[in-house]
This record gives sequence, C-alpha cells and structure tokens, in this order.
Amino acid sequence: MSQATKDVPSGAELPQDGVLSGLRVIELGHFVAAPFCTRLLADLGADVIKVEPPGAGDPVRQWGQQVNGRSVWWSMHGRNKRSITLNLKHPKAVEIVLRLTQSCDALVENFRPGQLAKFGLGREALRGARPGLVIAHISGFGQDGPYRDRAAFGVIGEAIGGLRYLCNHPPELTELPPVRVGISVGDSLAGLYAAFGIMAAVWRRDRARGGDAQGRTLDVALTDSILSFMEGLLPEYGVLETVRQPVGSRIPTAAPSNAYPSADGKWILIAANSEPLFARLAGLIGRPDIVGDPRFQGNQARVRNAEPLDRIIGEWSRRFTAAEADRQLTEADIPCTQIYSAAECAADPQFRARGMVREVDDPQFARPVLHAGVVPHVPESPGSVRWPGPAVGAHTEEVMAELLGMQRTEVEALRQEGVI
Repeated sequence: MSQATKDVPSGAELPQDGVLSGLRVIELGHFVAAPFCTRLLADLGADVIKVEPPGAGDPVRQWGQQVNGRSVWWSMHGRNKRSITLNLKHPKAVEIVLRLTQSCDALVENFRPGQLAKFGLGREALRGARPGLVIAHISGFGQDGPYRDRAAFGVIGEAIGGLRYLCNHPPELTELPPVRVGISVGDSLAGLYAAFGIMAAVWRRDRARGGDAQGRTLDVALTDSILSFMEGLLPEYGVLETVRQPVGSRIPTAAPSNAYPSADGKWILIAANSEPLFARLAGLIGRPDIVGDPRFQGNQARVRNAEPLDRIIGEWSRRFTAAEADRQLTEADIPCTQIYSAAECAADPQFRARGMVREVDDPQFARPVLHAGVVPHVPESPGSVRWPGPAVGAHTEEVMAELLGMQRTEVEALRQEGVI
C-alpha cells in the first residue's frame, strides 16, 4: 500500500512500520468502541483485519456528513485496516474466522454479551483455534452483572457513569437538560481502555518473566470506563457524602480558570490558578490591587469568590479580540488559549508541525481529507496513516490468499454461497 499522508512533522520521514508492526488483530466490531480501539493499534503499525457484514458493512459508514453517499468520517475512523466481508450467520464464515485467529494475537468485538458465542465463536472455540489469543469484549454494561443484557450506546455509559450529570452549567443558572460532550466520548474511552488492556495482555503472554503463552480475556464496559475516568467523584462522596455538581466552564477546585468573552464574540480560556500566575494576570489586566484583596488571597478564597473575580477578568477580556487577548496572555506566560472550532484546529501551526492535522489522499473524495495524527507519537518508530478507510471488503481476496492460502476461485465460490 502506498503512503497516504501528505502533511507530517517538519523534517520527519514517513515510517515504513510503526512500533506495533508484527501484531495482528482481528476486529469483529461495529459503530465506535471496538473500531476506535483497533484504529489506535493500526495507527501504530498493527495489522488489523476488520470483519464487516457483506453489503453495507459497518453501520458507522453511514454516520456523519456524506459526499455521494460516502461518510467523510469513515476515511479516518476506518484507516489503516484491511476490510474483509463475512456473514457471521453462515457456518463457513465462522470457520474462516477461527482459521484467521490462528495467525492473530488478539480479537476485539463489541456485540452484546453472549452474541459471539451464538455465532459459534465463544471463548472455547476461539482458544481451541489459538490458545494464546487475547480476546477483548467491549459492551455497554460488561459481560456480567444485573444490567448485562441491557442495550447501551456510549451516551448511556456517559449518563450512568456520572459524566452527563456534570456536563452543564450550575442548576441555578439553567433549566436545560445536561448537555452531551459533543463526541462519542464513552465509546472512545472504552476503546482506549481496551487497547491498553490488549497490549498489557500481549506483553504478559509474550514478554513478562519470559512470557506464559496464555491467552487472556478482557471485559471492558462503556459504563465502567466512564466511572473509572471520573476523578474524585466517588472518593469525595464516600468520605464526605458530597455530590459533585455541574460548574459550567469553571474548575471547582481552582480559580481563576474559566472561559472569558472577547470583543469579537469568541472566548478565551485563562487558567491562572497559582499565586505567581494570579499576580501576573492581575498586573496584565491593570488590577494589581486584587492580589491583596482578602477575597482573592489564596486559591480557596478565590474559588469561593470566583463569580466577582471572573467579572473583573471578563471586563478586561471584552476589550480585546480573542487573538489579541491570547497574544498578551501568552507573552505574560499565563496559560491560555482561544476556544477552537474545527477550522481553527485545522489551521493551528502547532498541530500542523506535530503532524496532528494531516492531509490524506482518499480516492472516494475529490480533495484530500484532513485526518488527526497518530497518538502517541513514538519518534523512534512512529505510526502513520498508511491508507484511508477502505471500501467494504476491499481486502477480502488479499487476506484469504495471504493468511488462508485460498485461490481466487475459492473466494468467488464463497461469495456465491453468501459467505462473504
């Protein structure tokens, strides 16, 4: 496959393989969580074989804005993976999956608990084919517990895990419902935990104390992933019986830290919540007197009096455009940033310099598609965008020939039978 990335860090060369080159993962995933997990692995060089149902493929191909019926998001969401089609309701397709796992390190899936076993791909069958296989199950509520069989998407995990409750302005300021973060953060976070778990299990199998050659099973729930992410939410309730409340744009434990209005209708985020930073900010905005104000002496006092403090800072920020306020604050070495839209992210020189905004050639579209770069960056063996999200089943013949030794006539016969 040819390299697809146009925009890479200054002075960097496109790598031939990433740090996970040689790792092979089979994905029985759909929508967001499992595919996000495997995209992270593929970005770092893993060979990900994505199994999709014949025809329309992964339903997420129809999500987001479309160009001629093709999802622009899919270009990034499905990148660096080899797509094959298999009808998992057909016994021959199940047999093919089992044969493929013999050359795979891990399998990732996000069906409802028990569905994989109904296909004939339960743990015993998979480990019978590949004893050392790492199996990652991603589901709404996990593989056990009283909610095991409940339907769930990422938003459900965000709600039950406590995140949605906090995503709002304080109750006294609004009667609107708690807002969504704006992306499928519950799904993506579960995918991130799954990717970490896969690497931990593979390391234990292959390297720790010489490796024990044992396959392991990962049970990742969207709900668990969000709750694990919630900082001091549970400890504070357990010890103090306090329920953390929505605080809007502020940080409840530090001040000043908020988004402030600008003269051009934008917002500038300022985080000056240490004593030296607060003193510099007070000087910059022409209010050195507030450093000695008892209301603002020490972080705890500033948190208690965040409302009047924010009004003072806002009076200054409204005098300038967001860009000018950002310039002044940066020159004063005060943590700050404009609040970016997609357009500003795409144009940002820092993102461009680090290869976090890349132009990728995708034959599905008339112009290059902007992709986010690879995280984490591994300078000695960096990952890359090798190709954009492929067409449904684009690699079926290639994978069947390479890994299973099938001839083209055999693949065509499977297609006629409705297996692929």
